[in-house]
Amino acid sequence: MTPRILVDADACPVKDEIYKVALRRGVEAVIVANSYIRIPEHPLLSRKIVSDGFDAADDWIAAEATPACVVITADIPLADRCLKAGAKVLSHAGKPFTPDSIGGALATRAIMADLRVGVAGIGASGPPPFSKADRSRFLSALDTALVAVKKAAG
Repeated sequence: MTPRILVDADACPVKDEIYKVALRRGVEAVIVANSYIRIPEHPLLSRKIVSDGFDAADDWIAAEATPACVVITADIPLADRCLKAGAKVLSHAGKPFTPDSIGGALATRAIMADLRVGVAGIGASGPPPFSKADRSRFLSALDTALVAVKKAAG
């Protein structure tokens, strides 16, 4: 199988980094969103526009995920689905989701959702601003994941 990168592109702060790594490594990158997103013109870079239905992008990515894919998402349930398909999965901050860590991430997500419902203001501020260190960590993690996928593909 040919390695490729699948990107849950809505609110993804590292698209430019993904393009650079994909081109440097010669790997296809598919940018998935429910609306048009501008991408550089290159045969290795493509966009997939899905319907605006609930979880349409997630469903498309999960259906396409294989052991030859690196999936980029902050969506923990999507990460779980892609891991079950054998894909490598990274958060936008470069943190890998793994079969060993996904259960804890899902549980934490559920607890935080319950807290947000029960206590006004919990989690209302959103994530901290994306830093240069976050970008650097992401680039390193994406490079490592692509090496592993290419090695496994033979």
